[in-house]
Amino acid sequence: MEDLLGKRTSTSGNHRGTAEFFPAVALLGPRQCGKTTLARTLVDSDPANAVYLDLERTEDLALLSDASLFLRTQRGKLVVIDEVQRAPELFSQLRSEIDERRRVGEKAGHFLLLGSASRELLAQSSESLAGRIDYLELTPFQLQELTSLQRTERWLRGGFPDSLLAPNAAMSYQWRRAYLTQVIERDVAFFAPRLPGPTLRKLWAMLASDQGGLINSTKLAQNLGVSAQSISRYLSLLCELMHVRALQPWHGNIRKRLTKSPKYYVRDCGLLHALLDIQTEAQLLRHPIIGQSFEGFIVEQICNQLGPDWQYSFYRTQNSAEIDLIAERGAHTLAIEIKRSSKPVPSQGFYSGAVDVFATQRLIVHAGERSWDLDANTRAVPVEALVQEIDAILQCSNS
Repeated sequence: MEDLLGKRTSTSGNHRGTAEFFPAVALLGPRQCGKTTLARTLVDSDPANAVYLDLERTEDLALLSDASLFLRTQRGKLVVIDEVQRAPELFSQLRSEIDERRRVGEKAGHFLLLGSASRELLAQSSESLAGRIDYLELTPFQLQELTSLQRTERWLRGGFPDSLLAPNAAMSYQWRRAYLTQVIERDVAFFAPRLPGPTLRKLWAMLASDQGGLINSTKLAQNLGVSAQSISRYLSLLCELMHVRALQPWHGNIRKRLTKSPKYYVRDCGLLHALLDIQTEAQLLRHPIIGQSFEGFIVEQICNQLGPDWQYSFYRTQNSAEIDLIAERGAHTLAIEIKRSSKPVPSQGFYSGAVDVFATQRLIVHAGERSWDLDANTRAVPVEALVQEIDAILQCSNS
C-alpha cells in the first residue's frame, strides 16, 4: 500500500507515517480528486486480500450496521472505507478491531480510510485512533505529476482529473460548474444541513472575486444578510472541506504594525475560474483577477509540494511591506514573492520583510522562461522550473 500511496499523495518525500507502520491510514482530499481511483487500484491489485466499502452506497453502509461482526470477518484483509466521514461512530469500532488484530500479530496495514474533509472535521478519528492512524492528503493534480502538455492546461482548468483531462475547455468548465453544485448539495448539506446552499455559493464566489485578499467579515455579512459569526462558520467549513486555504499572517517579535487578518484562497484555480464564469484562456488573460489567480495557483503548488511539515504564512505591514508566502521549517525560512511578469522586480518592502522574518532564502516566482540570481540569497524562478527548485529546497532542508 505504501508504494501506491506514494505515487499520488504529497510528493514532499517526507511522509510522516506509512501503512507499514500504522494500522490505519486516512487519505483525505476534496471530492473527486482521485482518492477512490487510487483505492480501487489498490484493491484490484490483490482482491483476495482486500475489501472496498463506499459509505455513500446504502448496501455498503448496511454491512456496517453490526460493524464489530463485519470487521471480524475481514481479519487478515485490508479494509478500504470510502467517505468515512459519513459514519463517525465507526471509529470506536475500528479502535477495538485494530487492538484485536495487533493482539494476534497483525501489526499494521489494517485500514485505509478515505474522506472528503479535513482532519479537523474528522476529530473523532484523532480521539478514538490516537497512535493508530496517520493522515495523508491527496490534492488535485500538481505540476510535478503532469506532462508538459497537461501543464499548459493546469492553470485554467485546475487539477481535478475530470476537469483537467476533459476533451475540451467547454466540457471542463461544465464539469467544474456541476462539481460546485455537487459539493454544496452533498458535502455541505451533510456537515451543515441548516446552511442555505445558495448563501454558501454566493460567499464562495465573493471569495473568488477577492482571491488572496483580506476578508472583511462584517461587509460580507451585510451583503449576504447573515451575521459575522455565521461568515466565520461558513469560511471554516469551506476550509475543512479542503476547498479554501486560510493563510495566516506571520507574527513575530518586531516593532512594526502587522496585519492580523488571514488571506483566503480558493485552492483549486479551476474552481476559482468557474466561480467567476471564466471559461477560456482568452477570458482569463483579460480578466482583472488574473494576477490573484496566478498567485493562488503558485501558493497552492508550493504548499502542496513542500508538504505538511512546513508552516505557511504571509507578511504584511500597515505600510504595505509584503511577502506573498512564507514557508518555515526548522532553521529554513523561505520568503516568496509571486509576480505574473517575465521581468519581476521585487519591491523594497519585500526585502525589508525578508529581513524581519529572518529569511534564509528568497524566491521570486514569475511567468517568464528562465531562472537567474538577483543576489546571493534571492533567485528568480519561472513556473516551469518551480518543481525542480522546490525539490532542491526539500533536499537541502532534509539534509
